[in-house]
Amino acid sequence: MEITREEIDHLAQLSNFSLEDAEANALGKDLNQIISYISQLDELDTEGVEPTYQVFEMENVWRDDEIKTQEADREALLALAPEQQEHQIKVPKVL
Repeated sequence: MEITREEIDHLAQLSNFSLEDAEANALGKDLNQIISYISQLDELDTEGVEPTYQVFEMENVWRDDEIKTQEADREALLALAPEQQEHQIKVPKVL
């Protein structure tokens, strides 16, 4: 499969890139080499090889969600704040 100049121009347009002729030619050459290298995988004999999506024996570790009660109440937490106003923590204005 050979990447054409039209395809490179189309990809550049989709990516919102502006390419000069030399850059487009170099990109085309690089993409063709990459595709040629990857196409070597087509030559492999995969007969009898089971498809895999994960190469390591990994499993998700699940745990039950637990609600832990908190010892602190609103007044105790507000007392830790440097400043408070109308039962809320007062912080500097952020713009």
